[in-house]
Amino acid sequence: MSATPSATPSTPSSTPGPPAIRFGYGTNGLTDLRLDDALAVLADLGYDGVGLTLDHMHLDPLAPELPARTAQVARRLDALGLGVTVETGARYVLDPRRKHGPSLLDPDPEARAARVHLLLRAVRVAADLGAHAVHCFSGITPDGTTDETAWKRLVESLAPVLEAAAAARVPLAVEPEPGHLLATLDDFHTLRSLLGDPDPRHLGLTLDIGHCQCMEAASPADCVRAAAPWLHHVQIEDMRRGVHEHLPFGDGEIDFPPVLAALAELTAAGYPGLTVVELPRHSHAGPELARSSLAFLRGHSGHPTPPREPTC
Repeated sequence: MSATPSATPSTPSSTPGPPAIRFGYGTNGLTDLRLDDALAVLADLGYDGVGLTLDHMHLDPLAPELPARTAQVARRLDALGLGVTVETGARYVLDPRRKHGPSLLDPDPEARAARVHLLLRAVRVAADLGAHAVHCFSGITPDGTTDETAWKRLVESLAPVLEAAAAARVPLAVEPEPGHLLATLDDFHTLRSLLGDPDPRHLGLTLDIGHCQCMEAASPADCVRAAAPWLHHVQIEDMRRGVHEHLPFGDGEIDFPPVLAALAELTAAGYPGLTVVELPRHSHAGPELARSSLAFLRGHSGHPTPPREPTC
């Protein structure tokens, strides 16, 4: 009897799997770390990028020598292989007494101009970093201000920022934020209309998955699909219906497999940006939550990824 032939070694299937979503982590959830250390931690864990909030502890946009400091961060990001989106949601970067103040809706023209100036700086930083987008939001409508006046202020304030972003070829990605004038996807389309329907390459969306759970009538997965033509940045965390509280994965109500499937569809269609974990109130546990968050997201999207070799 002839010997049984040995089995042919198996080879990986050539059939491509679902597209790999590019995950990042927001530095506003790592404020207890120096920026260099935060970036190294994210790279070591296997993140693809970072949502970089311009703030006094991480690339202060108002301190001297911003171009030189930005160039140093750009070199660090490049060395670590991290993509970046510039975020502008720092709580007290402009006013130590008013959270997120002044806003683009402030009754004082000079106060509104201070926020516009910050966003213009953010556009320059984003261009120098090669960022995917610059994120911003409207702000809360001040007491005694009509919606008509608030929308007028928002349009007038954003016009020079949008012009600068288009010239720099960095998309402006406006985030619907619970409690703000621009709170929902419908509100974003109101803004688009008031601005004359700008090119989606210039004016687009930051979509926060938790905010969809909190505010939108549609499911978070359906929100991703509805927003797809305008998406330049995605933030992700868990959340409960009607409660604006950013939660670690598993602590809220979101059904994540359909959301991640929708994000995979978005990636397959050519979305070049990041999906960034947004846990700004959990910096005290930032490194561990960065690890567990990526494990959760990779595990639920079919792309488990081992950590990289530690970065020097």
